[in-house]
Amino acid sequence: MIITTGDCQQTAPAIHQPTNSVFTRFSDQDAANSLAEGLRFHPNAPIHPLCIAATEGLQRHLAEQTEWQHNFGLGNGGNGAVIGKMFGVLAVRARDGSLGYLAAFSGKLANGNHHSGFVEPVFDALTAGSFLNTGMARLSEINAEIAKLELAGDLAAADKRKEARKSHSIALQRKLHEHYNFRNKTGRTRNLIDIFEAHGYKQPPAGAGECAGPKLLQYAFRHHMEPLALAEFWWGLSPKSATWKHGEFYPPCKEKCAPILDFMLSE
Repeated sequence: MIITTGDCQQTAPAIHQPTNSVFTRFSDQDAANSLAEGLRFHPNAPIHPLCIAATEGLQRHLAEQTEWQHNFGLGNGGNGAVIGKMFGVLAVRARDGSLGYLAAFSGKLANGNHHSGFVEPVFDALTAGSFLNTGMARLSEINAEIAKLELAGDLAAADKRKEARKSHSIALQRKLHEHYNFRNKTGRTRNLIDIFEAHGYKQPPAGAGECAGPKLLQYAFRHHMEPLALAEFWWGLSPKSATWKHGEFYPPCKEKCAPILDFMLSE
């Protein structure tokens, strides 16, 4: 397995990866408890041995699973539409006291939001008949109307439809952001718009709420799990516009994640 981190003096406990469960229990609970003793969660803490063990299990799962297909660009010379992906693991203590980890991916994986062994999205906009799908279909209709008007030379009417398209797009984006409701460790909830406005943003950046870290904490808090340590790593080839390296750890992003994590970890 590819794991890039500093030297570790402790041995992480062996783990297993179930196929139909989101919570993966560390198989050696005594070793896990020893490693977790005195541990206090911080999203930017150094990579903890529990997260190294969890990462090993998740990377093994990514290499061996046959449930879905996603072109990470590994082993095929980078041919086709390559989409590397950021994954995250969160070491947690469950309500019964057992220790294990949760796993998540940023955005969508294999064109879907739901896969065995991964937490669900904060909000699933891909469900059939959702307001987002309906709204996007309406945008396509408006685009077709604009193209028809421009082809007919009616530029004034086309400009009016462009204004309608802009208004529709803004309203649809705002409604989407309103449906991303995050829960903090005390049980309070706040949507994306309120979270980012509190940090001086006019609106949330594109893709906010889809990163692995917030997904993991959302699941943990909703299911009364105590977060212990977080790690995120890149899996696959990097887009030409980025410099992420396969298998390396990265902290949660500042632009999209920091405001959300700040709220989720607040009292």
